[in-house]
Parts: sequence; C-alpha cells; structure tokens
Amino acid sequence: MTGRESADEHPPAAEAFAFLTRPGLTRLWTAVRTGLERNGLQPAGSIRLEHLDAQEREALSLLLARPITGPTTTIRLPDLDTRLRTSAVGRGLASTLEELGPSLTNRRAVRDAAAAERARVWSAAQTEVEVTSLSAQPWTAQWLEEIRRGGALARQGPNTAATVITQAVRTLAMLFPGTAPRSTPAIWGRGELATRATGSAHGLDDGTLLSRLVLRGIALAHGVELPADAPARRALWRTASVTPDEVSSTVLTFGLRPTGGTWREAALRERADHHTETHVTLRELRTLRPEMPPGTHVHVCENPHVVEAAADTGRTAHMVCTSGSATTVVLTLLDALAASGCTFAYHGDFDCPGITLANRIMQRSGAEPWRMRAADYEYLATRTQVRGTPQIALAGPPAEAVWDAELAPTMDALGITLHEEAALDLLLEDLG
Repeated sequence: MTGRESADEHPPAAEAFAFLTRPGLTRLWTAVRTGLERNGLQPAGSIRLEHLDAQEREALSLLLARPITGPTTTIRLPDLDTRLRTSAVGRGLASTLEELGPSLTNRRAVRDAAAAERARVWSAAQTEVEVTSLSAQPWTAQWLEEIRRGGALARQGPNTAATVITQAVRTLAMLFPGTAPRSTPAIWGRGELATRATGSAHGLDDGTLLSRLVLRGIALAHGVELPADAPARRALWRTASVTPDEVSSTVLTFGLRPTGGTWREAALRERADHHTETHVTLRELRTLRPEMPPGTHVHVCENPHVVEAAADTGRTAHMVCTSGSATTVVLTLLDALAASGCTFAYHGDFDCPGITLANRIMQRSGAEPWRMRAADYEYLATRTQVRGTPQIALAGPPAEAVWDAELAPTMDALGITLHEEAALDLLLEDLG
C-alpha cells in the first residue's frame, strides 16, 4: 500500500487488488458490505471485529497503516474510505467493494421504495373505497386496517397487491350496495361474482387471497368471526347472497336408504332397491336428511370400482366411496350419517396416500378397519405373488396406521403397493 492519490477511479493496480483479496481481510469486507448496504451505501458509522487471528491482525495493520495488536478492533468507515482513496487503490469504499465482489444493494433505498409502494397501494385502496358504496359502510375502515395489520397483502408484489385490494373493494361493493348488510335470497353465484370482479370464474375460489379478503369484509359486515373451515366459509358466503359452488363436487353412494319423508330420501331408497349408485352433491346434502335406522352399518371404500362391482353383483350393503380424497362433501355425508347413529367400516389402498386417508377417515368417523390389518396386507401380497400379478413397489415409507401398529412395518418389509381392487373379491363377500 502506497500513499498515491487518484482523481479517477480506475481499476486498482494488480498488487493493490491482490492485497485487498487476501484471506485476512475477508471478514472485514463482509462486515463493511453489510454496513454500507444498511446505510444507503454511505461510509458512515463504524464496524467492530472480534476474535481476530494473527493473519487478520497483520492484514488490517497494513491496510489501516496502524498497528492492530489485540483480538478486537473498531474501524470507522469514513476513515477506511479515506484510506482507500489516498492509497494505491485510488477509489472509495463502495467502489472498492463493487470491484471485490457482487454489486452492492442499497437496502435503505429498497426499503424506502417498498414503503412508498405500500403507501401507494393503500392510497389507491382508500380512493377506490371512497367512490363505491363501501364509503358508507361502518365496518370498512376496520376492514382496511385489519388487512393492513395482517400482512398478507404486503407480502405480495405491489402490482399484485394493488390489483387484489381493488378487486376486493369492488366485490364487496357489489355485495353491499346500500348502507347495511342484508340476508336476502342468493342472487350471485360465486363463479359469476368472481367473473364480474376479476374476469376469471375462479377468482374467488376457496383459499385465494381475494376470497379471504372478501370474506373478512362479509364477516365484519355481519358481526361474526372469520370462519376457520370450508363449511363455515360457504355459510358466510350465503349470508352475503352468494351461492358457493356446491354441485361440482359429489360423493358416490350405494344402497343408502334414509328414512326421511321427502322425495329426496325416497329417490335414494328407490335407487338402492334397484342396486344403482348415486352421486350426491353438497347442495343436496344441505336439504337431504340422511337419517338411517340406528345401528346401520356403512361400508366406506376408497375406489369407485368397489361400488361399481357391488352394483353389478346386486349387493345390499350401505356404501359410501371417498373416490380417493376426504373432500368436504364426503366428510359432510359421513358426519351426517354418524349423527344418525351409523357405524362404519373402512377399506382403502395399501400405499402411503391410502393409509394417510384411512387414518383421517377412521379418526373422524370412528370407523373400524375393513380387511385393513397387517395380516390382510400380508395375505394379499402373498396371493398376488402366487398368481404372478405384476407388482408395484411401495413409494416411500408407509404412514403409521392408527388402527394397527404392525401394518406399517409389514408394508415396509414387503414393499408392495396393493390397490383396493386386489381385495375386490373379498370385499364383495362382506357386502351381502
């Protein structure tokens, strides 16, 4: 290092650059980079280095032109900036770090820009509110403040945040065109409302940020808590005259003979008499009364092929099929049947997702395992081997089965996936 000044910030001489990149200065540059980025790239303040080793003390002494003898030192960034400018490096601290490593980030400027963008988003939201019917709603200010405090909108990019909050305001303005909430007959389908507000029929689908913001507004308008589950969210939509999609998702049933006196229960009984399966929608379950004689035993399966085979062979059992997923409509029906005093037996696939689904169904409904124990799995695995059936390897370690501690280790040992159809003949024997 020599005391040569340079007005122009040319690349440092090879010797100077080699000195700056020596290992003894690595921690210094890391700390300086952090300080500069925090301070708007200005050489202000100081840094403190601790636990210095001999190599670091030597390098710092040469760089600073003063002896560093202890394990700790404090370095003023203005002094270091001046030292670099008047040395063979011939450039300031920020320029030196740019030469040594990746570009510096002005984190203060980034923070300021982000704050300005957030302010712009909220200003636009407030302006949007003022030109809609929401300006007269007593809950609007609280709604905006809760969204601001919640942080979900702030985690979005500024353009996305501005779009979503604007869409939320316009959606709520369509739902509350007057000054008070009204529980009127449904006049909007959720897909129709979403299309009007966002251009997409899926814009208000459950789980989207927009749907959460709109539901928060509806909850405040009606003075209720924000719902925590899907059925409660659908109920809240209905209080704002919005009909959720309750027809696209169905639960497959067979042989159910509810005792209710309406045409809906009669239709199920008639289809059961004709050994015909029935798809029931969530909308139907809102009005259907699936009350069964107390003690009715319902067989629950995972795969529709089991129901199909039961129908083809004229079985008389009561059946519900999850179709591979514990959807809301499936759980709603099982809950209603359980409330009427039904008991359940469950069978599904012997694979990782199948055991996970079985755990959920059994824990929720109190179902007993239906040919789903370790001995059943071992028997089916042996039978497929004897028959020469092509085998599918088990993907990953199986989940622990809540009903049989031996099932997971048995599946892990044999390593075979067995879909429900592998036990179809045995299941049909149980279905009457």
